[in-house]
Amino acid sequence: MGCSCILSPFWPTSAGPTGVWFSGDRIAWLVLECPTETKATFGVHLKIVGDWTERFRDLLLPPSSQDSEILPFIQSRNYPKLYIDGPFGSPFEESLNYEVSLCVAGGIGVTPFASILNTLLDDWKPYKLRRLYFIWVCRDIQSFHWFADLLCVLYNKFWQENRPDYVNIQLYLSQTDGIQKIIGEKYQALNSRLFIGRPRWKLLFDEIAKCNRGKTVGVFCCGPNSISKILHKLSNRNNSYGTRFEYNKESFS
Repeated sequence: MGCSCILSPFWPTSAGPTGVWFSGDRIAWLVLECPTETKATFGVHLKIVGDWTERFRDLLLPPSSQDSEILPFIQSRNYPKLYIDGPFGSPFEESLNYEVSLCVAGGIGVTPFASILNTLLDDWKPYKLRRLYFIWVCRDIQSFHWFADLLCVLYNKFWQENRPDYVNIQLYLSQTDGIQKIIGEKYQALNSRLFIGRPRWKLLFDEIAKCNRGKTVGVFCCGPNSISKILHKLSNRNNSYGTRFEYNKESFS
């Protein structure tokens, strides 16, 4: 399929940190960019998987533009009027209220974390959060392109502000026939954080506990139940560093 994703801008009159939903005959997952204090628009990334998502794409985009991998959101044409309910809050807003947070996304489960990352990019200082572990597991390399630019900008921002330890990004490619990378010279920072296979969850929790002795770590997960169960179990496990893990979960089902 030539077209895999649409990015469309909207200008809301009010907005919160998270929550944009569409209704349709059949649900298709989407990822979003929410407005911040300095950016009054929000964008919706809709993955084209067939059925109504293809028809929605055809309404928004001229046929000549549908061969792009990621389509531009500015087109010289008239768009249909869209009505959107919201904003709606998310439990993941609480990730900003911990000094240390572990955010784990599986595939399109990255959705609720997108606005959190944009919030930190806009201004991280008003929040309690001082260290973020961001783990994203995907089956195919192309999925990481949804937020490759955002992750790179966020990573560079904290390096420029002499806070390289603020965000720890780990990307895992769970299914592959060989070594792959996110194509593009500007993505070198992400390629060095791209791992083949699945995370070693127990080792990850042990490392976080060791580096954050005596602190409370917020654990936030949106993804398959298999990952959620592992994280929940590890969060309840005692460790020798006095670190406490508080587990949270969000689901789209």
